[in-house]
Amino acid sequence: MRWRRSALTALLAAALPVLPDGRRNGFAHGVAPTAVTDDSLSGAGGTAPAPDRPGPHPADRNGERAAGFGPGPAPAGRRAGRGAPRARLRAWAELLRVSALFSVPGDALAGAAAVGRGPGRGTALAMGASLCLYEAGMALNDWADREEDAVDRPHRPIPSGRVSPAAALGAAGILTAAGLALAAQAGRPALTVATGLAATVWAYDLHLKHTKAGPAAMAAARSLDLLLGATATATASTPPAGPGAPARRGRPDNVAGAATACAPALPAALMLGAHTYGVTAVSRHEAQGGSTGAPLAVLATTTALAAAVLRESRERTPGRPGATGADAHAHVRAHAAVARRLDAGPLGNVADPVRLLAVAFTAAYLRTAGPPLLHAALNPSAPLTQRAVGGGIRAMIPLQAALAARAGAPVTGVAVMGLVPLARALSRKVSPT
Repeated sequence: MRWRRSALTALLAAALPVLPDGRRNGFAHGVAPTAVTDDSLSGAGGTAPAPDRPGPHPADRNGERAAGFGPGPAPAGRRAGRGAPRARLRAWAELLRVSALFSVPGDALAGAAAVGRGPGRGTALAMGASLCLYEAGMALNDWADREEDAVDRPHRPIPSGRVSPAAALGAAGILTAAGLALAAQAGRPALTVATGLAATVWAYDLHLKHTKAGPAAMAAARSLDLLLGATATATASTPPAGPGAPARRGRPDNVAGAATACAPALPAALMLGAHTYGVTAVSRHEAQGGSTGAPLAVLATTTALAAAVLRESRERTPGRPGATGADAHAHVRAHAAVARRLDAGPLGNVADPVRLLAVAFTAAYLRTAGPPLLHAALNPSAPLTQRAVGGGIRAMIPLQAALAARAGAPVTGVAVMGLVPLARALSRKVSPT
């Protein structure tokens, strides 16, 4: 018996080296099982590509995809692990593109400045409504693109199984309802604009984005968002002074009156819409790259928008929102000859601090959007195209600040620019595209 046992042991020892390579008991030959750590962006192994740098699926020696990259759900053991709550939070942060959220509040603030009013209760309600509708659009976008993302962007939350399609669609519906409810608190005109904004967002995500009308629809959404801030600021009722006291309105509470009150905000809305149109046009190539013409055209548009902001800000009297035409001409006549010579320069009155802020914010807009677009035009690869899109999204913040400054609201412009470092810091952890 002892001889047979020794012979069997010797036979097995001789057979092991000639067995084919593969896995024994689920592990590779000679490799101890190691824990799979979650990547901060995709929730997969540490070799997962960042969202702005798509790459091949990580594979082990046998060609198997790393956990979290396939279209199926993540293993139950990982979902139930100790880090599951943080992993779910990261997944929702990616789905909702939280780093792009900082480009939203400036719409309402720029709209308020455009109608010559300081931020108030209506502005705050408009910002809340805008944030909800923006996040609803993000969730709905990934729900509508879940099959396409399973092929082109499998690291995203829905195709990787970290967020279910039903949860994403439910979040889009709840956020839309919350946004409309907040807009309703600002009055009927604001609710009317918010309803049009919500309809545009849903139409874009469900159908228009795959058509030639996609960029125009997205541009309309951004323009409506700025007009929502202007409308809510100009028409929101004043809250009651005490219990049982009626709300003091004194502002138009009908659509026709609101349209008249918000007419000064139309140029700013069109400028922001034009920028959004360009960013959306470039984003249509972010998955595969290959477009040189789109980044070049958008770069030219960005330069034209910067010139338009500076030109229109010269026509406004510093410190008096909305003052144009005869008022501005009378203001110039009242200045001394030296001031008139300063104002005749290409940048306007360089001695005026409000004017200098407008110039500085416009330069920051060009600096943020321009170089990534130029790089994408010179090398139209997918990673550089995605960086151009991300730069375009972040450039909305200095553009909003410049629009506020040119309307004579320097404090609002500085407040909007304060969002830039927050957006930049968060974009390093969660891609805005």
